Amino acid sequence: MNLSGLKPPAGQKHARKRIGRGMGSGRGKTSGRGAKGQHSVSGFRRMRGFEGGQMPLHRRLPKRGFTNIFKKRYAIVNVGRFQNLPGDAFGPEQLLALGVVKKLGDGLKVLGAGELSRPITVRAHLFSASAKEKIQAAGGSAEPLGAPAG
Repeated sequence: MNLSGLKPPAGQKHARKRIGRGMGSGRGKTSGRGAKGQHSVSGFRRMRGFEGGQMPLHRRLPKRGFTNIFKKRYAIVNVGRFQNLPGDAFGPEQLLALGVVKKLGDGLKVLGAGELSRPITVRAHLFSASAKEKIQAAGGSAEPLGAPAG
């Protein structure tokens, strides 16, 4: 099979309608818009969500819930990820450089999933209790970086 030999199925491609090209074309004069009414005039633009006068869906549906605009979004790393990483001291910048974290957001938080069997030093904005416990049990240290940015 050749890419140059590919063709669309019969009947799939249609010629574009050429509108407003004289009476003989069958699409002249009103150009397919009909004689009168709001749709026939130039500059007509229907309101987004308009449903012919029926109450639009976005107004019929109930509005519920709440979005906290002050919510903190942390980059999260589990303790188990440190086991196979090179080096023995880790901070937000090192984890970004290693590709463990894509975006820091409001800070780095270390959680306690996984096992750790070597001593490491971890600097982060927040630690879960189990993460701090596992790092210290392996002989390492968990250093808080103070209040998270933001």
